[in-house]
Amino acid sequence: MVEAFARSGFEGQVVGSRDVGYADRRRVWNGLIDRRPGVIVGATSVADVRRAIEVAADTGLPLAVRCGGHSFPGFSTCEGGVVLDLSSWGSVEVDSVERTAEASGGALLGDLDRATVPHGLVTPAGVVSHTGAGGLTLGGGMGWLSRRLGLTIDSLLGADVCLADGRVVYASESEEPELFWGLRGGGGNFGVVTRFVFRLHELGSVHVGSWSCPTAESGDVLGGYAELAQRSSGQLSTAFTVTRDTMRLSAVWSGVEAGASRAVAAFGELSDQLSGSAAGVTFLELQRRLDDHFAWGRRYYAKGGFLAALTPEVIDLLTESVASAPTSDSEIYVLQLGGAVSEVADDATAYTGRQAGFYWIVEPVWDTPSDDARCLGWGRETAAALASLSMRGNYVNEQSDIGDSTTHDAYGQNTYQRLAALKGRFDPTNLFRLNQNIQPTSGT
Repeated sequence: MVEAFARSGFEGQVVGSRDVGYADRRRVWNGLIDRRPGVIVGATSVADVRRAIEVAADTGLPLAVRCGGHSFPGFSTCEGGVVLDLSSWGSVEVDSVERTAEASGGALLGDLDRATVPHGLVTPAGVVSHTGAGGLTLGGGMGWLSRRLGLTIDSLLGADVCLADGRVVYASESEEPELFWGLRGGGGNFGVVTRFVFRLHELGSVHVGSWSCPTAESGDVLGGYAELAQRSSGQLSTAFTVTRDTMRLSAVWSGVEAGASRAVAAFGELSDQLSGSAAGVTFLELQRRLDDHFAWGRRYYAKGGFLAALTPEVIDLLTESVASAPTSDSEIYVLQLGGAVSEVADDATAYTGRQAGFYWIVEPVWDTPSDDARCLGWGRETAAALASLSMRGNYVNEQSDIGDSTTHDAYGQNTYQRLAALKGRFDPTNLFRLNQNIQPTSGT
């Protein structure tokens, strides 16, 4: 297979299973995933991406596309196939006058933040800086700025896409608008995105408050939190994490300064049980805060869902379920949504979940293979219980389980059918199948 890439004129690094560095290059973020691709090719240009697609199509081998390598189910690698690694191609160019940023296919969230924040500008994205911007964006993208600025896809202006047939097209509201619709939430089903164009927004003033209390005392705190969060400004985003020992609560304000301190501090005053402060934390520090906890090589399982509201029944289930968490780092994370996310029409993008008030994710985190069975078991059991209280639809980026039922449940019938028709147009042979996969429909 290495020879096939040599013949194709591939200019980036080509690493086969017998080459020096293969063991390191085949690793992905989730230590639970251990696969041996036939070849790993490091693209440094659009031409390289096209050659990799061509070789995979000609040989019939699986094609995995890697940016940050953060896919929970291991979509960024494969067994015996081709890994198209974009990680060395991570440039970000900022136009501070036009307030846009162009990010190449291998850019990480940290690359995007470090390029834009010095200009006082930002695009809404995720909360772990070593996540790939590409994978996060194509699934939707949510984080601390979502209530104020929407999802990452809501700031996507356009994208260069390498298709299965070798063509490169630009997708935007005016060019290939149906493909642009599908890219915003449909994952990597339609091609390899080599360039993203994002709209940038003024970051403004940032205030961050963080508090914690014993999990045993968190029920009353979360009841008050649910009421306070419901009436909070769209400039304020909140989230909490519950482990078997500790509940951690955060409130983040961005934008206009007026009212910031009071709005953030109110969450720390919900209970005498809370300890912490509204301390001086920069936005870049906030975006890196979880990096070590979600370090490369640890073992992860994830399943999430949407809540219309944080009801007493949900709060009781959260606190009761986490008491049996298998490790001290296993957690249930809940992010407040609403605000600008819900102001976009449900059918404007392929993403599902616009009307949710909160997003939850059950995430066991562990380090020892002998803990695999009990961590996976707790994750699936707890997620199933929470799903019974949740809205229909799901966020495809944070689902470890795969299969047609997972994908259908994530999108719902109407959106899935539209995506399947789009897949039939742009990838009728399902070359791009290492994702939460959409099965192409013919005759479209």
